[in-house]
Amino acid sequence: QVQLVESGGGLVQAGGSLRLSCAASRRTFGGYAMGWFRQAPGKEREFVAAIDWSGGSTVYEDSVKGRFTISRDNAKNTLYLQMNSLKTEDTDVYYCAATGNLWGTPARTRGAYHYWGQGTQVTVSS
Repeated sequence: QVQLVESGGGLVQAGGSLRLSCAASRRTFGGYAMGWFRQAPGKEREFVAAIDWSGGSTVYEDSVKGRFTISRDNAKNTLYLQMNSLKTEDTDVYYCAATGNLWGTPARTRGAYHYWGQGTQVTVSS
């Protein structure tokens, strides 16, 4: 079992930056592909970014390309999402997730992920 705990959310003005962190409970974190998703009330949880087990391969949802950067530190069992040039439409609850499959590639679909954090709220004001 992998437990994931997100942090770093908060209130920021449009154009500002935030860095989300996701701390994992198991050392095998280093072998799993990881991802970030976001969800607004009443809407589907949507893909934001994903990274392979090594950190060498990343994929992004089109609306965040060039603004968000996903990264990981396997020595610290931590996943990150650096969010720059934030827009009001980025306001959501952000979730980190782990695939649970060793040595996997980045995945865009929710069904590929077996472990989820509790979420952290990001609010971007105009």
